Amino acid sequence: MSAYDIAFYICSALTLLCGALVILNRNPVTSAMCLVLSMTALAGLFVLLNAFFLAAIQVLVYAGAVMVLFLFVIMLLDLKEEVRRRITIIRAVLSLVAVGAVAAIVLKIIWTSHPGANLAAPTLVGATAPLGQLLFKQFLLPFEILSLLLLVAMLGAILLSKKEVK
Repeated sequence: MSAYDIAFYICSALTLLCGALVILNRNPVTSAMCLVLSMTALAGLFVLLNAFFLAAIQVLVYAGAVMVLFLFVIMLLDLKEEVRRRITIIRAVLSLVAVGAVAAIVLKIIWTSHPGANLAAPTLVGATAPLGQLLFKQFLLPFEILSLLLLVAMLGAILLSKKEVK
């Protein structure tokens, strides 16, 4: 087993573990911090794929700016720790059936398809120029829609945080 394999297993395990902690944690601030760790481990996976630009963008934009916005909203709304709900047997059984169905579908897709078969060799690994050309020529409209969506989310956070004047 090479150092590359060990680093891949560590980064993927951290990504999955922190992703699970985001869902399982009751405290919203701790969940947000686990999401930051998950995104940082995902950036490590990008580095292992020689996509250094994507790794830097992952850390700067998602683990940095977007998570600061999330934490700002969480702390402004003053969310309390979620109250535990009772889990009934029906909910538990239906949840297990749903998880089993999704797992069966994913496993069926993995075994029936042949991932990686007949793939062409990559020409430019981690180059930023082709990514920029695609982003600002072919995907300009989705890029602008995403920036508008982030602006609306920021305005919504500001409106939610305003106190009512009586």
